[in-house]
Amino acid sequence: MLDREGFRPNVGIILLNHKNQVFWGKRIRTHSWQFPQGGIKHGETPEQAMYRELHEEIGLRPEHVRIIARTRDWLRYEVPEHYIRREARGHYRGQKQIWFLLQLVGRDSDMNLRATDHPEFDAWRWNDYWVPLDVVIEFKRDVYQMALTELARYLPRINPHNRYLRSGMRPHHREDHPREEARTPRGAVTHAGSPAQPEAALDAATPRAPQVEEP
Repeated sequence: MLDREGFRPNVGIILLNHKNQVFWGKRIRTHSWQFPQGGIKHGETPEQAMYRELHEEIGLRPEHVRIIARTRDWLRYEVPEHYIRREARGHYRGQKQIWFLLQLVGRDSDMNLRATDHPEFDAWRWNDYWVPLDVVIEFKRDVYQMALTELARYLPRINPHNRYLRSGMRPHHREDHPREEARTPRGAVTHAGSPAQPEAALDAATPRAPQVEEP
């Protein structure tokens, strides 16, 4: 479903944990990492499409998240012609997206990259909110920058006391072990549930290779 200008309606999802880190998914069988996103079907609202994509791509249900904010208007990016399927060239230009900022209120274990028969990701990790844009495929960088910038004003305030309660630590432990948090990897979790890869290995796999864009 394309608009008159050749853009496909789409939703993008920025999912936060309680530390305001963002979910970063590795596209299946590639070294490309990105935020969840997907097309809006005929008759769907952007919010309905967001919940559907959230479940299809990472297995979460509406009760696992809360909506914090969304972008006011469509954010557009054009796809270079060599990424577009031949039969779509000439009328498909790219994506126009509504971006949602969500907070995970469930647990990491609620995520399931194999929720459908056609998984999009085969690994995931939490990353700092301002993901370095050089790891994003070039033609999407401006949209990522615009979405992150517009939604940053709505980031929840982090309560350090709540963070200790979630981790099972008492606040004074931070003084006793000032590097405790640094030793805890942001990590990645594969769909098979294997141990997280070292952060250095993940950084080495951070997207440099382009991904094919489906119209």
